[in-house]
Amino acid sequence: MKNNRHDENHRPERRTFLKAAAGFMGSTLLGGVPFRAFAQAAELAPADRCFVFVYFSGGWDQLLAFDPRDPDEFTPDRAAETKILPGYNLINDSRFQSRPIIPNERPGAGRPNIDFGPAVGRLADHYDLMTVIRGINMNTLGHEVGYRYFLTGKIPIGSAARGSSTATEIVGQMKPRVPIASISYNVESYNDRYGGYANALRVSRRDDLLLTLRPASQQLDSEIEKQLLDFRGQPVNCEQAAYGTRGVGTTYANSQDQMRLVQSQGLEKAFQFLDTTLPEMAAVRSRYGLNSQADVDSEKGRAATVATALKRGIAQCVTINLTGGLDTHFGSQLTHANNQRRGFDALASLVEDLRSSAHPSGGNFMDHTTIMVFSEFSRTPLINASGGRDHHLCSSALLMGAGFKHNTVFGKSGDIGMSPGRFDLRTGAADPNGENIFPEHVIASVLASAKLDYSITRVEPLRTILA
Repeated sequence: MKNNRHDENHRPERRTFLKAAAGFMGSTLLGGVPFRAFAQAAELAPADRCFVFVYFSGGWDQLLAFDPRDPDEFTPDRAAETKILPGYNLINDSRFQSRPIIPNERPGAGRPNIDFGPAVGRLADHYDLMTVIRGINMNTLGHEVGYRYFLTGKIPIGSAARGSSTATEIVGQMKPRVPIASISYNVESYNDRYGGYANALRVSRRDDLLLTLRPASQQLDSEIEKQLLDFRGQPVNCEQAAYGTRGVGTTYANSQDQMRLVQSQGLEKAFQFLDTTLPEMAAVRSRYGLNSQADVDSEKGRAATVATALKRGIAQCVTINLTGGLDTHFGSQLTHANNQRRGFDALASLVEDLRSSAHPSGGNFMDHTTIMVFSEFSRTPLINASGGRDHHLCSSALLMGAGFKHNTVFGKSGDIGMSPGRFDLRTGAADPNGENIFPEHVIASVLASAKLDYSITRVEPLRTILA
């Protein structure tokens, strides 16, 4: 049988389940928030500090992204010595440069200190908002392990995640007064130490988000809701007593008014990008190039969804799987370049949007937003016999916006085989007796950039990159 994810997301039983989840969501998202504080969120004021975690799925090619090499120095005839082959000449597409991108200097921003791989495209123009961290030791070549490691800052046990997602930590500590504090878009989310208020609303696609935010047109008929609502007024048996002891029924009842308030705001209209009856959507379509449903479902539409959630005051944190198609091991040079470019172009549109939008607290949204961009690991610096690249444990990450120094590079991968570097992490200076950079250092830095408790990471932040 053909497995069509689009069709699966529209099966009646899935829609019923999601709608039931929208009703029960209060117990996991809203039940720990006092109603008075929650009601104030109905005013939809943007959070003073916003966070976006951008995942590139499949393991990206860092030579095409944030850790490029000069092809005039790292030539094919030296590949046996350097174990690095940029391969930019193999892309064979006029949209891509055949050497690293040196961005043009922005007025008042100073000379660029960061070079970029050819796939980064116009995102490089925003070098003046960036810190690039290179030479990160991912400690794994497994997709699930690396992915969950960067989400939590803790190395998984086997492939099982440990600890809370970074967005959960942020919401757990900051308790923002927004309707849905954290949205996790086609990305896993974990919470091992906070109340339900810190949980992310997990959606696999934009339609799921709309379905959750849209008011129910009829009474929910899920078995879960029937049992919870029928719980009241019935003779107490052992099973009901257990539910009562755990507070499930009470929490569900207490959350109903909160969920109705969320659904009464008409928040789903903010994401109806193709609706020509809504005048404000014309600007969104123009900025992100959304001319069809296919565009809305692409990287461009996902970026527009992130901007909308932050600017409309719907969410404080958004974690999003922005682009994928990177798990290839043969003939991958052009494939990786194209797939990464779609993600970076969409991210550039998001940054341009936030940079040009005034924040109610002053400045623009990028002044109030921290963006972290990551993948589970990178690709080998040498091209394999199949014309592709395999898994490589040394990676990099991008930090943008609030809380960090800009136009800055921290760390370096080795010039032989792009191995993880060793550094004095207090100063950033290379030190053969120093330490590796791990994902937990990046996560600690994100938390410290907002003056939050980072002790859960058990490492110190990279202080030299903090603003």
